[in-house]
Amino acid sequence: MKTKKRTIHTSLWVCLFWGATVFLTPVWSNATVDHGLYAELLEKYAQNGTVDYQGFKESEIKLDQYLKFLSETDIKTLSRDEQFAFYVNAYNAWTIKLILTGYPGIKSIKDMGSIFKSPWKKQLVRIDGDIVTLDHIEHEILRPGFKDPRVHFAINCASKGCPPLRSEPYRADILEQQLDEMTREFINDSQQNRLEGRTLYVSSIFKWFSEDFNDDVVGFFLKYAQEDLKNQLEDNKSKIKIKYLDYDWSLNGK
Repeated sequence: MKTKKRTIHTSLWVCLFWGATVFLTPVWSNATVDHGLYAELLEKYAQNGTVDYQGFKESEIKLDQYLKFLSETDIKTLSRDEQFAFYVNAYNAWTIKLILTGYPGIKSIKDMGSIFKSPWKKQLVRIDGDIVTLDHIEHEILRPGFKDPRVHFAINCASKGCPPLRSEPYRADILEQQLDEMTREFINDSQQNRLEGRTLYVSSIFKWFSEDFNDDVVGFFLKYAQEDLKNQLEDNKSKIKIKYLDYDWSLNGK
């Protein structure tokens, strides 16, 4: 009788152990997302910070195929970096789709909104079995979920004031490199940010999302600034004043 009880108890502990193991094991796997279709489009129609929306319009069927593929992706099976890349690509691709719904009759993404609803609050993004907004991806997923300020230089709002649309998709295996490159490129672009004397003129991005940069614009710049800009910031970092530039919302098209 004791032997039988011991066997039952042993079996029960084995079941509990494996049950706990399954429960505690992350759902993430080595699954990857094939962004090949999007890569072809970006290589053709997104170069040097300028987007050829007419080209995207002519290849809209291929863009739609990619968006459908994203909508059918099981995001829960992806690693953290795969998810980050997925959401950035989804944001950028759906922004292009939004522009195409009004192109060529628009001069700014803001033309796609109305008095009552901004374009970023339109329910248009089909993802993870739901229909959400661009704002949802940015403010409910990317910013709070990943807490990486470099996201602001990866997502693209189809405007000249925005960091450029990268001419390749974001990928988990080179994500760190891509994010660093885009951040460094924007920080050192004198069209977007510049130092005059002891006044650092910066994009309004740093005002809108100041908390993402720990309310320390100069500290963030010092991390990514290069050459003369870096040297001047280091020499005057305790005396630098910040001023925010007007944002250029005109379309980043040809």
